[in-house]
Amino acid sequence: MATKVLIADDHQLFREGLVNLITSAPDIEVIAEAKDGKEATEKSQKLKPDVVLIDIGMPVMNGIEATRIIKKDNPKIKVIAVSMHSDRQFVKGVLEAGADGYLLKNCTYRQLIEAVQSVISGKKYLSDDITEMVIQGYLDPVDENSESQNELSEREMEVLKLYAEGKSTREIGEKLFISVKTVGTHKQHIFEKLDLKSNADMVKYAIKEGLIQLQ
Repeated sequence: MATKVLIADDHQLFREGLVNLITSAPDIEVIAEAKDGKEATEKSQKLKPDVVLIDIGMPVMNGIEATRIIKKDNPKIKVIAVSMHSDRQFVKGVLEAGADGYLLKNCTYRQLIEAVQSVISGKKYLSDDITEMVIQGYLDPVDENSESQNELSEREMEVLKLYAEGKSTREIGEKLFISVKTVGTHKQHIFEKLDLKSNADMVKYAIKEGLIQLQ
């Protein structure tokens, strides 16, 4: 039986490239595509693919959050992040969310197929560059205590993302059904936790963390 794959990436050209590559492989079938994280979670729940290939920086919902939802809803689905980001925080974030593999977008066809086959067999798959980075992370760990102090609540993450997308305080309040004052409180907490000074800083942080992408 063919391995069913769902591809989630906000760039159509890249999605089409992955589809063409994967369909040429024996026993692997692309059953659906998604242009953002939210669509990926919805199609995963409905179609129950064997493997989801997911980008990290996508609109509406980023790949890390989508991975968390997909794995929580159906732990049997294997998720492989296929990203341009090799920064430690992206790798750490998506692996902690439950991803079974991590590939960079400059990977080879062989690596892509190996990754799919590996996760289906129950193994984890990291490209060589990512493996080296993860090992280095254990040898030279960052200060976990300082990281934990900077963790945002789910609501604060929502507010941060909306500000980074250019929404005003009033628009954020209307969208989240909270008062302008409450939005301001969340904003202040975000600034304090992340040591930010302005809305521009929030945009830079959101792009760095893969919460939004420049179009």
